[in-house]
Amino acid sequence: MYKLIAVDMDGTLLKEDKTISDTTKKAISNAQQKGVKVVLASGRPIEGLTKYLEELDLLSEEDYVLSFNGSIVQNTKTKQVIRKHILKGEDLFELYKIARQIGVNIHAFSNEGCITPKMSKYSELEGTINGIPVIEMDYKMVDQSEDIIKIMMVDEPEVLEEAIKKLPEYLYQKYTVVRSAPYFLEFLNKRSSKGVGIKALSDHLGIKKEQIICIGDAGNDLDMIKFAGLGVAMGNAFEEVKAAADYITKNNQEDGVAHVIRKFVLAG
Repeated sequence: MYKLIAVDMDGTLLKEDKTISDTTKKAISNAQQKGVKVVLASGRPIEGLTKYLEELDLLSEEDYVLSFNGSIVQNTKTKQVIRKHILKGEDLFELYKIARQIGVNIHAFSNEGCITPKMSKYSELEGTINGIPVIEMDYKMVDQSEDIIKIMMVDEPEVLEEAIKKLPEYLYQKYTVVRSAPYFLEFLNKRSSKGVGIKALSDHLGIKKEQIICIGDAGNDLDMIKFAGLGVAMGNAFEEVKAAADYITKNNQEDGVAHVIRKFVLAG
């Protein structure tokens, strides 16, 4: 019997208009009534998740959330942090230098919010999606030891694709590097990812991996899909995600998450 369902947000739980269908809400509610934990696992900051946590009634002392691609795992009501591994200002300087060399835009999340040395449409999109301000600032103002939660190279998909080919190989050893959207490449603390976050939460809750379903669509969902007892790719998922999944569901416009819940949780 499955006891925990971890669900990605954009491209998975959310439709293209960034809403959750009534069909999916009902399936999640029914799963909760059976005692199954539903956990949002997103690359978004917590500010970009709050309204959805409220909408799904996931704000009790028994509820948890993964934000920033698993960099922070916390209780949604008490805010108790179960796990946190982030970056520093020195990482930002390093990646900013490389971003300039390979010709892509960049932004990062600090304790001040989303910060960028140059506003681009994708940094503006980040602010819009999450309902947060994006601050244009000189990165020289950032202290080397300042907390930086995650760093993102952002640009047109074809520009980012070419830039990825030019990334120094050592970056993949130093950071967790995931492509969360065609226009977003994310750099996290090496000890952070959605898969690592779900494992930490399952250990905290005493839930076995065989009792976990993870559902996602993009590169940042790949390791949690591989970790899960049942790894599910959306019908609209990246091809490498589909290849790694145990099951491929319908797409995010066709209530793919609800389909999984009905088939594997409610049918039994």
